[in-house]
Amino acid sequence: MRLSNLADYAVVTMCAASRHCGGERTNAAELAGETGLPLPTVQKLVSKLSAAGLIRSTRGAGGGLQLARPAAAISVADIVEAVEGPIALTACVEGTECSVEHDCSVKPHWPVVNDALRGALAAIPLTQLARMEEMA
Repeated sequence: MRLSNLADYAVVTMCAASRHCGGERTNAAELAGETGLPLPTVQKLVSKLSAAGLIRSTRGAGGGLQLARPAAAISVADIVEAVEGPIALTACVEGTECSVEHDCSVKPHWPVVNDALRGALAAIPLTQLARMEEMA
């Protein structure tokens, strides 16, 4: 399994945004500069992360972007799902038609696998990634 570039960039962007915790606001241009990502990509990510309730955007004087909740309360699973949708290794779990579905003995087990994967990603808070980033 491999995350899409956009999901990877979302994690990078959220790590950068987490460095602005404590009331300090930032903006998409600043996050693009800090991460080396193109501004249009960061703007697209900010839109998705905002829609998912992970980043809050405030307009006007003193406005900008900030995490919508503490970094410790945001997991890698939250970030990936904000960009990719529900975490699932196979499309058959979502009801997509499959040519071998009638003979598939594995389909009933995919939810367990998907839950385990989501649980593993949910166990990694943004604060842990930020700490790892500082150590590198």
